[in-house]
Amino acid sequence: MNDPARKIQWGARVSAVLLLLMSSACETPAPVPPATPPATPASGSAGAAPSQPASGGKTPDAARTLTRVNWTELPGWAQDNQAEAMPALLAGCRVLAKQAAWRDICDAAPAITGRAAAKAFFESRFAPYRLAAGDGSAEGFITGYYEPTIRGSRQPSARNKYPVYGLPDDLLTLDLGDVVPEVNSSALRVRVDGRRVVPYHARATIEGSDTPLRGREIAWVDNQLDLFFLQVQGSGRIALEEGGVMRIGFAGHNGLPYRSIGRVLIERGDLSRDRASMPGIKAWAQANPDKLTELLNQNPRYVFFRELTGPDNAPPGALGVPLTPRRSIAVDPRYVPLGVPVHIATTWPNTDKPLQRLMLAQDIGGAIRGTVRADFFWGAGESAAREAGRMQQALQMWVLLPGSMAPPTAHP
Repeated sequence: MNDPARKIQWGARVSAVLLLLMSSACETPAPVPPATPPATPASGSAGAAPSQPASGGKTPDAARTLTRVNWTELPGWAQDNQAEAMPALLAGCRVLAKQAAWRDICDAAPAITGRAAAKAFFESRFAPYRLAAGDGSAEGFITGYYEPTIRGSRQPSARNKYPVYGLPDDLLTLDLGDVVPEVNSSALRVRVDGRRVVPYHARATIEGSDTPLRGREIAWVDNQLDLFFLQVQGSGRIALEEGGVMRIGFAGHNGLPYRSIGRVLIERGDLSRDRASMPGIKAWAQANPDKLTELLNQNPRYVFFRELTGPDNAPPGALGVPLTPRRSIAVDPRYVPLGVPVHIATTWPNTDKPLQRLMLAQDIGGAIRGTVRADFFWGAGESAAREAGRMQQALQMWVLLPGSMAPPTAHP
């Protein structure tokens, strides 16, 4: 599945100066882990435009970040029930089975049943690698995300007045390709303004009274902040006023940098660090309704949605397959090949209880940047929202590569 935004292919005669100016305007800087993850309650973009699945391809500094280890070095490996990860692996095989390194694995996987058989399956067909940053540090950071449910309708009403926008017709993807190698981003979101190519509209313009997106609404919801958090999660459900549920998933974004509103409130002194969680931000919004729009506009990034249909009950991740609650994670695909199993060692949210289990790297997120960095998909419902909103733990990761796949080579 490709980014649904239209693409502009630029030839070799395009002015390098123009392209560099464009990248400066649109490029999203690599964010540091948020001061308190619940301030950006979940950073994965379920249903984001798929990245490349595991292929042993180009990964920056991979030679320095992957170290082959023994299975006994994975904390909690012997205690985990790897059979619970098999449905996620089977879902991933819808995409991965097309690759030679995965073909035998995906052919054999459907016959695996039971805890012992699943453990033996992974140990015989994969090789574990400890993941570490370029400086040798193996400790990173994990947050959580979930699929929220908010109230709304398919038509606007006095109650449901906040629009959910589909992908705009004028949103273009500027594909730089190999024209200007020094530009870091090769997928800039832009629009045409007369004879100029300019960055796409920011949140303040899109949600303003004179919005250029009128007519692109796919639904309306009753709460402005809930819609904002829905965009952060990347997918969700709308409990329709007229009856039924509308499932929506990520369709694209405006390409502008993401900024945490929780961090903004901390920097302004409006919230303490320990209160910059989803409940804390909602409490602040209830006490300061006249300041909410200005706060939300501090994050210029805007997410567009599409209605999801079909039998799958979970939102699709960047791999293009449905996510499995508590067994799928979002990763930075520059360091972790999309689709591979990943064993994690962390703790349950707000506790010292170990959370050590096999996951599948099936999603990406705009705020998931860094070597040892992950976003844990908790599923849907109140329990999932609670755990996702509290998750902010230290993390270690072990990447499991198919036995026939060599570790990705270093690439700048």
